[in-house]
Amino acid sequence: MKKLFVTLIVCLLAGFGVAQAQLPAVTLKSIDGSTVQSETLGNDGKPFIIDFFATWCKPCNRELSAIAEVYDEWQEETGVKIYAVSIDQAQNINKVKPLVDQNEWEYEVLLDPNSELLKALGGQMIPFVVVIDGNGNIVSKHSGYTDGAEEELIEEVRHLLAQ
Repeated sequence: MKKLFVTLIVCLLAGFGVAQAQLPAVTLKSIDGSTVQSETLGNDGKPFIIDFFATWCKPCNRELSAIAEVYDEWQEETGVKIYAVSIDQAQNINKVKPLVDQNEWEYEVLLDPNSELLKALGGQMIPFVVVIDGNGNIVSKHSGYTDGAEEELIEEVRHLLAQ
């Protein structure tokens, strides 16, 4: 029932031409220290997901680990890409790479230590997930995580690809 509701909401938003926002312009860092402009994030015309997390956030880590278990399948089926964006502050940034390596997350990991992108997207708590279509339009936002919620994300991506 929950899947049906999410699919219905996505369909309604897409079908009625709701104004869809683009990513705001915020300067981030990659995990290796290079500068990345948020508005340039993309996936070669395919949907992508931005998942905000912090090393200390247990629900965030559960969500990213749950997605990691099916990420290869998702990519093979849909081509979706995930950007994991850490909001760890400067004093904790050195913990991000070890966490990513330990969990073998294969996402592109970016750093947003002042939570500028999170705030610009209207996020107030983490985990915070944003789904973006192949044209760079923000189509949905989700706060929090419950086990199995990752299935709703891939359903949204499937729906976007079916349009």
